[in-house]
Amino acid sequence: MLAIPGAESFAHDGSSEVGVVLSHGFTGSPISMRPWADRLVAAGYSVRVPLLPGHGTSWQDMNGTTWPQWYGEVERSFTELSERCSTVFAFGLSMGGTLVLRLAQTQGDRLAGVVLVNPSVMTLRREVRLISVLCRVLPSVAAIGNDIAKPGISEHAYPRTPLRALASLAKLWQTVRRDLPRVDQPVLVLHSAVDHVVEPENSAIVLAGVSSTDVTEVVLENSYHVATLDHDAPVIFDRSIEFVRRVRAERAGDRV
Repeated sequence: MLAIPGAESFAHDGSSEVGVVLSHGFTGSPISMRPWADRLVAAGYSVRVPLLPGHGTSWQDMNGTTWPQWYGEVERSFTELSERCSTVFAFGLSMGGTLVLRLAQTQGDRLAGVVLVNPSVMTLRREVRLISVLCRVLPSVAAIGNDIAKPGISEHAYPRTPLRALASLAKLWQTVRRDLPRVDQPVLVLHSAVDHVVEPENSAIVLAGVSSTDVTEVVLENSYHVATLDHDAPVIFDRSIEFVRRVRAERAGDRV
């Protein structure tokens, strides 16, 4: 049962031409993605925002889940939209971006393109190097959520960071970094100039590692980590819709 109001998954059936899967981040929920989802709905698209397993309840629950379970929900949403829509994109925030990259690595040209906001594929924090040991003796540490510059805004993330779940995320990072060359779809990366959760090296690694020839980088000057709820949210929404329209038009042209 959900313990965080508004954290439930979201689905909207709009266009049969374009569908978009949106994935939230680590310890977060669809709350961080709903304004983006609403903007896509207004553009006429079909949308899915899954609630990842272990999220929306308690950090204790999350400690009982692993990255393949989180990825499974994103993949199920993608499959559902693929059966309805002729062109499907995937957007992700933070760990959601990591999961979206994994989707790109496994789905090939079935996925039209990806939009990543402050994606994570590693961390420079020394303590995470010991996470496989720490998680056996320490269930959680201080929270990493709600890094937002805009006053009075919260993503309602967990008040603690579950370490067994973080250890699983570290394994996902390794897998995604290893397979970055398998990402050859169009990619739009938007990352904050100031991010207190995900270091800038993450976006640099993604941009350098993918095989895509269609890659766009946008720096968000006025937002922190949860940029989808921050000052630059309109930039994210507008640029992502421009990206979808352009890529879809180019794919249609390729088929002519």
